[in-house]
Amino acid sequence: MARILITSALPYINGIKHLGNLAGSMLPADVYARVKRLEGDEVLYLCATDEHGTPAELAAAEAGMDVRSYCDEQHALQKRVGEEFGLSWDWFGRSSNPQNSELTQHFAQVLEDKGLIAESVDEQVYSNADKRFLPDRYVEGECPVCGFERARGDQCDNCGSLLDPVDLKNPRSTISGSTDLEVRKTRHLHLLQSKMEDRLRDWVDAADGWPSLAKSIAYKWLDEGLKDRAITRDLDWGVPVLKDGEPREGFEEKVFYVWFDAPIEYIAAAAEWAEATGGEWERWWRTDKGADDVSYVQFMGKDNVAFHAVSFPVTILGSEEPWKTVDRLKAFNWVTWYGGKFSTSNKRGVFMDQALSLLPADYWRWYLMANAPEGSDAAFTWEGFQAAVNADLANTLGNFINRITKYTASKFDGAVPAAGEPGEAEAWMAAELEQRLPQLVAHYDAMDFRKAAAETRAIWAAGNEYLTRAEPWVKYKEDVDAAAIGVRTGLNLAVLFGLIAQPLVPFAAKKILDALDVPEDQRNWDFSDPKALLDRLPHGHAIQPPDVLFAKIEDEQIEEWSARFGGGE
Repeated sequence: MARILITSALPYINGIKHLGNLAGSMLPADVYARVKRLEGDEVLYLCATDEHGTPAELAAAEAGMDVRSYCDEQHALQKRVGEEFGLSWDWFGRSSNPQNSELTQHFAQVLEDKGLIAESVDEQVYSNADKRFLPDRYVEGECPVCGFERARGDQCDNCGSLLDPVDLKNPRSTISGSTDLEVRKTRHLHLLQSKMEDRLRDWVDAADGWPSLAKSIAYKWLDEGLKDRAITRDLDWGVPVLKDGEPREGFEEKVFYVWFDAPIEYIAAAAEWAEATGGEWERWWRTDKGADDVSYVQFMGKDNVAFHAVSFPVTILGSEEPWKTVDRLKAFNWVTWYGGKFSTSNKRGVFMDQALSLLPADYWRWYLMANAPEGSDAAFTWEGFQAAVNADLANTLGNFINRITKYTASKFDGAVPAAGEPGEAEAWMAAELEQRLPQLVAHYDAMDFRKAAAETRAIWAAGNEYLTRAEPWVKYKEDVDAAAIGVRTGLNLAVLFGLIAQPLVPFAAKKILDALDVPEDQRNWDFSDPKALLDRLPHGHAIQPPDVLFAKIEDEQIEEWSARFGGGE
């Protein structure tokens, strides 16, 4: 049994996430966690809300709430919606919890002791109208790289470039809209990433299991030369800047930069989980406490790779303490919305709560993973969504389960028939499984989610082809025993289809396995003998046809949703 530590990029606290966020981090992490649990591995899947920094302050101000109350409300909301989407976190923490504050202070102290944190004077944008320094996202303006007019002070949403507010052209305050800005000097702490450049390159060189997208981004930053980066900000909300346990002189009104403390929350979330459950978090994170046999996998969108491949590793490696570093960094491209990006700040696209108000979670989970943005950006369209759901879920999986269970109830008293001997059709089906099941497992092990979904679909399609070959409803008229073997094999295929559906469409999978009365302790994956899977249900075992698993999406619904959310404009 392997031990797998899984983290997905922390969703910002500023509102429920859109489907692009879901597809690029939390959902594939959940699918992978489910697979590894089904294979019998020990899994710890951690996530948390990223609650510090400018986005939280801005969103709270817009909502007319104090920041703490806003974050309390939004954390509960994001947790609920995530669970409704079937995200099987072992813990969903908060970067504003004390565990993260304590660990952030620890790393800052250790890194300073190692000569990797230093005070220096920066130039920063000051708003005369607001009478305050404007960190990062309090400044918007024209991107100096691509010319996008609404670039944020820390990053351009259009081209993905990491920015500094002083680099923006025609900047304005996001608080007041004022352009009465000037650059003033202010003192900050800097993480001296440049000192770690050689060691970090060696670490990236040695990394195995990273997709080319992740490695190429890491090398881009290394090849351009790592720059020292400020890790404090002029904000009220965040982890306070301490020195030897006391407020650091000159930093009383500053906090640590969110991109310094947020990745540390991966570790802190494990500490939260341990405190709540009685688990031992250090055996997952410290190699001197047992984490040397852990495989650590991170999931994120491509715009987060630089921080996970550079900044966070500088923190971990620079501490020279025995912390576990990532083994496999799975990066995704973007899901696009009719030629543009999904965007939380611009409210562009469909958001998780809105999606659930339209259709159950499994519809969205299937489409987003079957079209996972792995090799390139993946375009979301209503028409593509409709076609995939109707063809794959309603016709291929749902129709198979419906046909075989209802026929069993009608002709065999709702019980697995015992008569009949396997023949040519069953041999063909066994051969299909012997070829396809190992491929399915291999795709998941490689974290190729689009290929895994395609293989799952192919196995479902093979089952439908089997029923066409076996023809139990035709044979029943003249030879009930010949029909019985087709029905028995079909029911066992229905079990298998439910088993392999669990990572992708867990709610429908549970309905299938419940209807076939498969015990909970027999729902794990063991594909070592594919032929045996065709006769695993006890003869005489009672089953019940489930309700309709997937209703087809009608053209009228697509027209309504396109008008409501946009599409093709």
